Amino acid sequence: MASIAPAESKAAAQAGAGFIFKKALISALVALVLFSLMIGVRTEAGPEGQLIYWTRFQELAGMVAAVFVGSIVVELLRRWWGPVDTPRLMPEGARKTLAVAGRAVAPALLIFTFLVPVIFYDQRYILDLGILVLTYVMLGWGLNIVVGLAGLLDLGYVAFYAVGAYSYALLATNFGLSFWVCLPLAGILAAFWGVLLGFPVLRLRGDYLAIVTLAFGEIIRLVIINWQSLTGGPNGVSGIPRPTLFGIPLVPGENGLAALLGIPFSPSQRLVFLFYLILALALVTNWATIRLRRLPIGRAWEALREDEVACRALGINTTTTKLTAFATGAMFGGFAGAFFATRQGFISPESFTFQESALVLAIVVLGGMGSQLGVALAALTLIGGFELFRGLDQFRMLVFGLSMVFLMVWRPRGLIGHRAPTVYLERNQTISSDLVKEGHG
Repeated sequence: MASIAPAESKAAAQAGAGFIFKKALISALVALVLFSLMIGVRTEAGPEGQLIYWTRFQELAGMVAAVFVGSIVVELLRRWWGPVDTPRLMPEGARKTLAVAGRAVAPALLIFTFLVPVIFYDQRYILDLGILVLTYVMLGWGLNIVVGLAGLLDLGYVAFYAVGAYSYALLATNFGLSFWVCLPLAGILAAFWGVLLGFPVLRLRGDYLAIVTLAFGEIIRLVIINWQSLTGGPNGVSGIPRPTLFGIPLVPGENGLAALLGIPFSPSQRLVFLFYLILALALVTNWATIRLRRLPIGRAWEALREDEVACRALGINTTTTKLTAFATGAMFGGFAGAFFATRQGFISPESFTFQESALVLAIVVLGGMGSQLGVALAALTLIGGFELFRGLDQFRMLVFGLSMVFLMVWRPRGLIGHRAPTVYLERNQTISSDLVKEGHG
């Protein structure tokens, strides 16, 4: 018997090695088929319009080899880790440490964000990147109301972003209104268009809702392109005024803020002001979302997300629930659009394509629908990741797509999955025997 046991274990190991090798080989063949046209052959239009191409077989072989080795490593790790459903007990000390670390992530991230302009005052690139990340954080928090809380799949969120940007640009350039006057107007106009979108989709859900919202975003973009007398068409709107601090412009000269404070003027001062401005707008969005979740309308959004039929059966007005979700999310998108217009000083339809909607939706989904912290971390990861892989040129989008696939396999509910109800019973309660036969609830 002792001699039979090692033989059986050796045969099982050989069978397991054969299975791993076979699975890795199949993965490599699939990668070869998929990447042959994506990486192996590069095509471009020639100077006379003809199609020219060249091969990149070395890069293709490297990618296939990476898939082969990666498949083996993943399978070995899976066997070493064991079944995913197997419960693993964590030491009490480690659990408490992770809990404390989890609670400290949000305050630490907020403190670091406040200190970014101080630490990187003379680094324009870092400040610009921080402003861009915070803009997408605000957009993600606005879309999180529609997708994460109300469960309404919106693929045309960029339309409200565009409405807010063009509202501020046209009001400021044609009527000379300041940023602080146009900001609430941009949010109100975007919310109005959110209500207009909400009415046609009251009876739609799932894929049909996504198609209609996608069409709405494209309609807004095409209207902006073709209504040249109002929006400037493809030429866009230029000369958009910059924001001021209590009416004091951040410009060189006697009337500028630096001259009034008696300090030398620096171009970084305007970037620091824009950084704290978008940070304040994002924090207001976060605060409003958290407060709304605790109100009856926020609980109605959560009920609508979980089950629309049950929500209607409970007597909740799904019409007003959907319209308020679209209007609230659109309002914050309009605020972000107004900031984008004043930051750039120029806007055009190319800034409001479907790719922007897809990116914001990816931030919400990957961060965890309903999670404020998860959306912020996802925006930092995706937007910062774009910059980290900027030097990869053609492989940039490939790395971005692969990272999203791996993340969704590893964390299907996002970085921080949060679907817990706002109100729940902390402990079971015993009820009267008149209500149930058993006498216990």
